Amino acid sequence: MVNKLKHIGIFTSGGDAPGMNAALFAVAKTVESYGIKLSGIRRGFEGLIDNDLIPLNCRQLQRIMHLGGTLLKTARSDRFMTALGQQKALRTIQKNNLDALIAIGGDGTFRGMLSLANISNTPFIGIPGTIDNDITGTDYTLGFDSAVNTAIKCIDNIRDTAESHNRVFLVEVMGRDSGYIGIYSGLSCGADSILIPESDEDITYLLNKIKNYDSEDAFIVVVAEGDALRVEEVMSQIRIVNPHIELRVAKLGHIQRGGNPSAQDRMLGIRLGVLATTALIEGESGKIAGFCNNKPSLSPIEGVVKKHLVDTELKRLLTLFCG
Repeated sequence: MVNKLKHIGIFTSGGDAPGMNAALFAVAKTVESYGIKLSGIRRGFEGLIDNDLIPLNCRQLQRIMHLGGTLLKTARSDRFMTALGQQKALRTIQKNNLDALIAIGGDGTFRGMLSLANISNTPFIGIPGTIDNDITGTDYTLGFDSAVNTAIKCIDNIRDTAESHNRVFLVEVMGRDSGYIGIYSGLSCGADSILIPESDEDITYLLNKIKNYDSEDAFIVVVAEGDALRVEEVMSQIRIVNPHIELRVAKLGHIQRGGNPSAQDRMLGIRLGVLATTALIEGESGKIAGFCNNKPSLSPIEGVVKKHLVDTELKRLLTLFCG
């Protein structure tokens, strides 16, 4: 049964991710076909507290869907973690007659929506938008593919100078507590070692390989930022086992979150935007829109806020190529 929605609010929250604008465009295109009004809430939960809403339309979003970042801005909101902040957000929903919400973000965003659900019956659907790829209920999150491609480009460039000088490079990539960017970028670039939070053995593999390193070739180590050993500690341990090699560190940082989204992230944004909006219109709520095995999937939000672990196949690849 189609739900009689007249006005939907949408916001982006937490870290920005390439593909968010494409998702906004897809939502706008879908609601337009149903004659539903769409309002953008600026700066995530902060805008919901401050009643910071703007109208959105297809033509406006079509022109910027190829851009990184988010038209609606984004923020992390400590105020929303308080009862007062949540009550102010609820008043914004009521004041603007919002019939439903779409939230684009990561696990923090979804935890916020669960808190809002405790005081409001407003239907909502989440769209997983984070470069970390640390949300269950979907194979890939918005922005992950673009971040990996950026990391690959940077690591390829680093290899050029590493080969010229016979140097060992430690390259730190983003991902918080998830090693997915590290795995995908490291394997794709032929890294000699990859250190991720999900593995306790990777540092042992690295030290065993590098203790006798004396080569004309570069040696590339990709370190996920959430690894138990920070990149500086990894450098210290390498110098203990092999004090003669020349070491350099490159932290890629927020460059991975910017830039135009890849084709995969643009298509993922379009597909997730349509799926989320259609689900709301058909009466679904409290779920995230995702794609599992390339098929649309709706998962209860309570089960997706925890990060998923690196699967067995990827761990086998790590052992094969970097062990």
